[in-house]
Amino acid sequence: MAARVYRGPQDRNPKTLSNRTVNGALLPCTAVVVSATQFSQATAVSGGRLALLADRDYYGVNHFNANDPLKTAYTSGDTGVAYILEPSQEYQWAMAAGTYTNGQELTLGAGGRLTAAASGNIVVAYYDGPGATKAAGDLADVITAIFYTKA
Repeated sequence: MAARVYRGPQDRNPKTLSNRTVNGALLPCTAVVVSATQFSQATAVSGGRLALLADRDYYGVNHFNANDPLKTAYTSGDTGVAYILEPSQEYQWAMAAGTYTNGQELTLGAGGRLTAAASGNIVVAYYDGPGATKAAGDLADVITAIFYTKA
């Protein structure tokens, strides 16, 4: 299914949270920290309960809205929708600038984007595509991991 954050099997509905507001101009496909009332941009794995900000279904590309819904930021105070991360599921996630290879271990970086994991980082996902050089904010398919510290 094109232009959607969740890329897993279409015969299942992934779990989401939708009863919280966003506390800034947050982009879909970036990690957020879940609190009791809002979603905040995540910049580290240890910042709290993580989720992946979804796009808004009603922001689809059509003759009224020519913008890509996956790259259209929420406005602060909007009600957000975020995916509860499940191991072994495929999502589109915004990447930090860099070169990535299939199966590469990824960790959370600035702006809620994924970046290459180094020794000592907590791995949250694996790059799932042919090797590529990505600009900051480019989207990539990733498979979520059971979090662990890279040796």
